[in-house]
Amino acid sequence: MAAAQVVRSEWTKIRSVASTVWTLSLAVVVTVALGILISLLSRHEFDNLSRTERLSFDPTFVSFAGMSLGQLAMIVFGVLVVSNEYSTGMIRTSLAAVPQRGTFLFSKLAVATALAFGVGLATSFVTFFLGQAMLGEHRADIGDPGVLRAVIGGGLYMTLIAVFSMGVAAILRGPLLSLGILMPFFFLISNILGNVGATEKVGRYLPDQAGSSIMRVVTPVDDDTPYGPWGGLGIMALWVLAALLGGFLSLKKRDA
Repeated sequence: MAAAQVVRSEWTKIRSVASTVWTLSLAVVVTVALGILISLLSRHEFDNLSRTERLSFDPTFVSFAGMSLGQLAMIVFGVLVVSNEYSTGMIRTSLAAVPQRGTFLFSKLAVATALAFGVGLATSFVTFFLGQAMLGEHRADIGDPGVLRAVIGGGLYMTLIAVFSMGVAAILRGPLLSLGILMPFFFLISNILGNVGATEKVGRYLPDQAGSSIMRVVTPVDDDTPYGPWGGLGIMALWVLAALLGGFLSLKKRDA
């Protein structure tokens, strides 16, 4: 089967599964709603901030506060895209139709990545503009130095979270096992490592902590992170490449 036909087939699969559509919709709603709420609360609390906290105040990053929960839906989306066929047994039929496993996997990834990027980028822009509206006089403008990079970076961050999850799901196959590892990794282990002094420097190199630096415009006063926004996104991209390589090798060497 030609690559273009495989891509069309994967697009049909993704848009015909209600759960994948709902998870992307949830990513948008949660990210935007929480971003608006946190921005509004930050506006009212600004006068109570200390001088150091005001110097570190990053209105752009504040509007992206909802990413912490929005990425949950992107993780679920990434896992479902890959593991649905394993849980239903359709993977055997798919591989019989497309025996070139590399073509099969990367066609699926290409379609899902393009969809995740479109949704992630739109969500990032909407979240930014609505969040800044809530911040009032403390808002940032899209033309300010570093802001457009941060907003586009928000879309890239959400996309890479989804793609990383696809790679992990290709390695582990089962949706429950994949989510059972990814959820604690991002929402428990990463937070613990990043907030404990002894492991803080290790936590900086985890995909979510490194990647989220792309959404920062103002560097905190006491920040000593050894990489910048693009460096952090690059570290996250390396995690994603490693997950995709593992997924490809797993699909190539193991039976369906």
